[in-house]
Amino acid sequence: MHFGVPVSDNRKLGEVIARAEADEELAAYMRASNVMAIDRLGYSDHGPTHIRIVSNIAMKLLRMLSDAGIKPSVVENYELSQEDAEVIVFLASAMHDIGHAVHREYHENFSIPLALPILDRILDGLYTIEERTIVKSEVLHAIIAHQRGIKPLTLEAGIVRVADALDMKKGRARIPFQAGEVNIHSVSALAVEDVRIAKGEEKPIEIRIILSNSSGIFQIDEILRKKMEGTELEKYMSVKVRVEGEQEKRIIPDFEL
Repeated sequence: MHFGVPVSDNRKLGEVIARAEADEELAAYMRASNVMAIDRLGYSDHGPTHIRIVSNIAMKLLRMLSDAGIKPSVVENYELSQEDAEVIVFLASAMHDIGHAVHREYHENFSIPLALPILDRILDGLYTIEERTIVKSEVLHAIIAHQRGIKPLTLEAGIVRVADALDMKKGRARIPFQAGEVNIHSVSALAVEDVRIAKGEEKPIEIRIILSNSSGIFQIDEILRKKMEGTELEKYMSVKVRVEGEQEKRIIPDFEL
């Protein structure tokens, strides 16, 4: 799979991404995750498409915060580098959902043991034993902390959690919607026309969400707001929502319970 994450001048990240793209076990878990999510549950993609989107959003958020002078937790706590924080955010984004291969329920917990041998392969030779242990610990924390009800304790974990929620454009809902799952989740997701990440005026990052129908507010309030709560990103990010068009777009013609 091709992640499409810009490496910039981070050579270590470039090697990590190359190894992840070539890892057959990671690719197989992504396929199995989609079989479970799409084929068996009628959910949206939780494999390569979702991972590619989340990885790119997460890296963009991290770099925007860095440009604003905000240090990642791994820099503050362990005196590692911004480049190491990018490795952590990428790897957590890449593997946060592979637990779907086991089951959607508690998939965050299942992602942890599945990720461990993959992390060992990908990080082999790039770090000392101590540094590799720290990076692995931070990646695993970010994976488990994208679960609702678990507080992210690092900036990197908060970034992965929020990036996961920002994958909400309407294409993400078409699979369950077309499969007959007409509910507030699928209808509200179809109302999200675009998600734009820009430099903010009052805070470093401004998220601009464009809706075609006000039902999309549910998606923002129920998913994004709850994902942001308790993360450090609340201090650095504002969310602005606009319903475009003189008339709201009709999403479904009728509905019978």
